[in-house]
Amino acid sequence: MILETKQTSDGILRLLLNDPKNKNALSNKLMMQLKEQLFKASTDNSIKVIIIAAVGDVFCSGHNLKELTDARGNEDDGESYFLELFNLCSSLMQMIISCSKPVIAEINGVATAAGCQLVASCDLAIASDSSKFATPGVNIGLFCSTPMVALSRNVSKKDSMKMLLTGDMINAEEAKRISLINDHVSAGKLHDSVMSLAKKIASKPLSAVKIGKDAFYRQYEMSLTEAYEFTSKVMTDNSLSDNAREGIASFLEKRNPTWRED
Repeated sequence: MILETKQTSDGILRLLLNDPKNKNALSNKLMMQLKEQLFKASTDNSIKVIIIAAVGDVFCSGHNLKELTDARGNEDDGESYFLELFNLCSSLMQMIISCSKPVIAEINGVATAAGCQLVASCDLAIASDSSKFATPGVNIGLFCSTPMVALSRNVSKKDSMKMLLTGDMINAEEAKRISLINDHVSAGKLHDSVMSLAKKIASKPLSAVKIGKDAFYRQYEMSLTEAYEFTSKVMTDNSLSDNAREGIASFLEKRNPTWRED
């Protein structure tokens, strides 16, 4: 199994990249399995948070360069393979964004190229102190254009361009400074730190989290005026929900809320 799954009683789904001999490269098979699990989780109310982690000291190395090289032996020099691969990868990254459940990256090792893209695409990311990140495609003449999409939407233009143009590896401290990750902790504390964060989010009403995640990414692409018009309507609809009514009432009555998850 190159993708292991485990669901906890707290409603947390752990997706474990388990192909260390290939540095957890994003093969077609692995990406299809990730998409399948994300699709299932989106409509499963027993799942509240998703964590993507990995086996070994490489979180994800990006695409398998040997497979890319082998595809050059095809009649079209690999063009159809390349297009299918990069389109599949792009659809995976978009599915992480569109997934109704928050997705947390748990990084304990190296994340490069599309692996760095995977980290940037997740809603939250926690890394071990020894983790490193890079978009090194420029070093081999293959600019990290698709990783650039996720990177540039999470990191400033100057910091994104520096990573993309130099291909240099950055450490966890720098990754936090530029907002590629939320935080870094010792390797021994990584699992517990991520699970603690996931459990905190999982304790919130699922319906509100779903509404909030969707609205966050939709308003982000809008103008200021459009964003406020859109979110005002979202908050109006949200205010009419049973959970908002219960949440406000429990706050005023100084009691714990009882959430409804249909």
